[in-house]
Amino acid sequence: MGLHAIFERQYWSAVPFHFWSLVFFAFGSVVGSFLNVCIYRMPLGLSVVLPPSHCPHCKYSIPWYLNLPIITWLVLGGRCRNCRVPISPRYFVVELLTALVFMTCWIAFGRQFVWLTLVYCLLISGLIVATFIDFEHFIIPDEITIGGMAVGFIISLLLPSLHARTTVLDSMLQCLWGLGIGAGVVYAILRIGKWLFGRQKIVLGAETKIFFSESAVHWQGKHIPYEELLYRRSDAIVLHARTVELADRCYRDVPVQLKRHSLHIGPDELDPEHVAFMEVMSSEMLLPREAMGLGDVKFMAAIGAFLGWQAVLFSLMVSSVIGAAVGLALIILRKREWSSRLPYGPYIALAAVIWVFAGWRITRWFLQMP
Repeated sequence: MGLHAIFERQYWSAVPFHFWSLVFFAFGSVVGSFLNVCIYRMPLGLSVVLPPSHCPHCKYSIPWYLNLPIITWLVLGGRCRNCRVPISPRYFVVELLTALVFMTCWIAFGRQFVWLTLVYCLLISGLIVATFIDFEHFIIPDEITIGGMAVGFIISLLLPSLHARTTVLDSMLQCLWGLGIGAGVVYAILRIGKWLFGRQKIVLGAETKIFFSESAVHWQGKHIPYEELLYRRSDAIVLHARTVELADRCYRDVPVQLKRHSLHIGPDELDPEHVAFMEVMSSEMLLPREAMGLGDVKFMAAIGAFLGWQAVLFSLMVSSVIGAAVGLALIILRKREWSSRLPYGPYIALAAVIWVFAGWRITRWFLQMP
């Protein structure tokens, strides 16, 4: 029996359907444990294979019987067995979420095509990793985006039914159209948004003091961490200062530009790492602002490679609605400022998942509305 034959429906249907539901749940929890490794290590540039699982605090190497997905976190009360330091609930959430998603994929698609079920499990695993990394670090690693484009291309070549096509040529066209439109449309939005809204002018009183601490900029009772403003090399806080006071010198009537790795005050260039505190008097300030980054462009291209151009347009519209609703809710609840940065990748990922399970039904319903 060949590998392809193993995945024929008649072999799987010989066992009760919901036995496989439990199998996919258990398999998903194991995959979720590996996804936690990816979420922790990828942003740090560490190998996801070596060293084996260990406590990040005391470096205790976790034996297999203490590395059981979902169960171990509950039994240990969310703490390391060795040092008793709390383990983030994210580990439990990712394992349970992945298990539930895998089981749902089987229930939704298992009666149609087993290969398709496994591909959707793979895709959503990548979306989960991207979501949690973007929430924590405001980045989506190239391993997920560029890697996703490559894997989507290969699977489209081997499995035309991924795009509901019967020939390899049609499937590849869908993949390439999805990849191209995903990258092109989002990049165009990024550039237009940068041109229209790339900077936010903060108008202040003539005698307003602005404080630059080691971690944030402060003025009139407000503060914004630098990590929310200066997350790209081109991002800069720009103002014209009436006075600038540092620990060892003062300036008058000079332009000031602060970037992630440089500070320009008049003709002088300083290292921000060596400026612990700066007080500026100014009447206005320009702050960088950008709704999307290149990571979102590549992320949408990867989704397009897997799901086609229709999914790209659907995900773009639905993610915009979700992102706007979440952002507005956070502002109303005073959890965020208007100028605060929100990761956009998670909303793209959620919209793509909605497409996988109900995209065509939602689209047909929308088009039939009077």
